[in-house]
Amino acid sequence: MFYRKIIDLLNKWSKEQDRKPLILRGARQVGKTTAVHMFSKSFDHYIYLNLETHRDREIFLHKLSIDDLVQAIFLHANISDTKGKILIFIDEIQHSPEAVAIMRYFYETKKHLYVIGAGSLLETMIGNNQISFPVGRVHYLFMYPLTFEEFLIAMKEDQALKLYHTIPLPSFAHDKLLNLFHTYTLIGGMPEIVRNYASHLDMVQLKQIYQSLQTSFIDDVSKYARNHTMIETITHAIESSPFEAGKRIKFQCFGNSNYRSREMGEALRMIERAMLIFLLYPSTATEIPIMSDTKKSPRLQFIDTGLLNYIVGLQGHYYQYSDLHSFYQGTIAEHIVGQELIASDMTSSKKLSFWVREKKQSVAEVDFLSSYQQYIIPIEVKSGKTGTLRSLHQFVDASNHTFAVRLYAGDIHISDATTLSGKKYRLLNLPYFLTGNIEQYIDLYL
Repeated sequence: MFYRKIIDLLNKWSKEQDRKPLILRGARQVGKTTAVHMFSKSFDHYIYLNLETHRDREIFLHKLSIDDLVQAIFLHANISDTKGKILIFIDEIQHSPEAVAIMRYFYETKKHLYVIGAGSLLETMIGNNQISFPVGRVHYLFMYPLTFEEFLIAMKEDQALKLYHTIPLPSFAHDKLLNLFHTYTLIGGMPEIVRNYASHLDMVQLKQIYQSLQTSFIDDVSKYARNHTMIETITHAIESSPFEAGKRIKFQCFGNSNYRSREMGEALRMIERAMLIFLLYPSTATEIPIMSDTKKSPRLQFIDTGLLNYIVGLQGHYYQYSDLHSFYQGTIAEHIVGQELIASDMTSSKKLSFWVREKKQSVAEVDFLSSYQQYIIPIEVKSGKTGTLRSLHQFVDASNHTFAVRLYAGDIHISDATTLSGKKYRLLNLPYFLTGNIEQYIDLYL
């Protein structure tokens, strides 16, 4: 087991005065159960209930009062001495609507207990209205595959990690961290993959794990889909998503299919609720707030870049190029940046957006938008060379500030730039691997 940043947030949650039961949301096999097991070490008593098993699920079927239920849980766990801090972890909670319904009473009458619920397809169940969480009575956190920072921890790259947190990064550390980020982008952040690679440093051993992960996502569909037609539609959505990742998509005929917009839209939104994909919608905003336009075509983000590489067959390309932006039309560089940006906020389900300006003569598109204080900061992912920044220039021209960010393979530097229309602005150039620290660098240079 290795450290995950979510544990810091779990510790913070445990210290809140008006603490609510916690729901930990995240896709299958991103490490939710392991993280809670690690967090439990600071408690006097730890009760783990896995509601995939009938034995544990049965406790909630009798619809006991909250007092009797707590006593039944203690008896079930063979705990007679209930002094001290007690953590109850209800895993795979989506298997029991009764367990979900009782969560509000833990908040209202049993605040001395620390209660966490989690489930791999929880969001899908919520979306089908089979489960409804008590509004205002639970707290949410969101968990994703390992970030680059967590990857460094898992790989025991202690010196690299120390330098990663040194702001600004010393120039001598650039090549080492870029190479490590290259490896991280290649294998991805799924915990079982990282654990195996950290132990053996062997890519060949990972193939079976990648395949098992992909199969497990598809196998889950049959558990929750309403009928055979929906199973086929969602399976197609999952299998096709890695090939469409990084692109703006249409629901109609998605993945070279004959599916209609309505049925494929439902399938894609369902696997998005399961956090297997993210649909990033465009915005035309240049001043806060960022308002996404869900009527326009979204860009698809897959759960994990490493799993994407395996499914699409890109792993061999990593050994041919030194710059992530140099192959697959730059899609992988943009995708891993998106993965890092999404994982940087585990307290909110707020989606990423990108910027567009669509005119008859031309279309401008900036890869990502980030809210910072009273500004919207444009973030462009480019190659190691100077490249063209026409879309970024158009955003800056329309913006109420004069600051932008470029993520690329080169060193950190701030440059004075001028748009094509003559507006001067400051461009922060950051290496890809510092995406997780982007806010600190904006703090430093804005």
